Amino acid sequence: MDIFNSWLVERYIAHRGFYNENAPENSLSAFKNAIKFAYPIELDVQQIEDGTIIVFHDMSLQRLTGKDGYTKNLVKKDLKNLKINNTENHIPTLEEALDFIAGQVPVLIEIKNINKVGEMERAIWDILKKYNGEYAVQSFNPFSLEWFKNNAPKVLRGQLASFFKGENIAFYKKYFLKRMYFNKKVSQPHFIAYDAKSLPNRYVSKYKSLPLLAWTIRSQEEYMRVLPHCDNIIFENFEPKL
Repeated sequence: MDIFNSWLVERYIAHRGFYNENAPENSLSAFKNAIKFAYPIELDVQQIEDGTIIVFHDMSLQRLTGKDGYTKNLVKKDLKNLKINNTENHIPTLEEALDFIAGQVPVLIEIKNINKVGEMERAIWDILKKYNGEYAVQSFNPFSLEWFKNNAPKVLRGQLASFFKGENIAFYKKYFLKRMYFNKKVSQPHFIAYDAKSLPNRYVSKYKSLPLLAWTIRSQEEYMRVLPHCDNIIFENFEPKL
């Protein structure tokens, strides 16, 4: 597959769906909006206590649901009662989201796994291998991508990276991850998705043979600034134009 001529490069990707005040991020309503405008959807997944894969960004419930607690302690039956941003939208499972999207637009799935690799990736793959639409996976965790390389090598995988300025992570992790140190021997990604605030940089310049996605673009001005340095964007809160 020529990734440079695929949806990953040719179509703007809506960050957490094409969301707004009434259609919150990572909700079925945000996905409906993205489908309406024919935007591929980027969404976040994580695994909860009973093994279910859910579509949700934060590890804490507070910002999006107003509830105390952490996603890792949820079970599937809790999800319908957790409304996002005081709307009727609940936290969807990955299966529910994919059933809703149903191949109408491609899906870029960010795997949020900071724990032991294997169980979560297997659960995601068990869902994806039954899905007929176009999709790719991406992660900051190179070992999550390595799992897909070894167990589902035909799945397109992308290495997420950033300079991690202000992030509360260990210095050595910042050092290796911002340099994408594990690309060649571990994750062997098909594409790179890098924080737009840190583009251009010498680390991505080493991978000119791979498509480069810039995230997260929040204005036309920011898009114009980063356009010479990337192949596509992951965007939110505006409609990109060329």
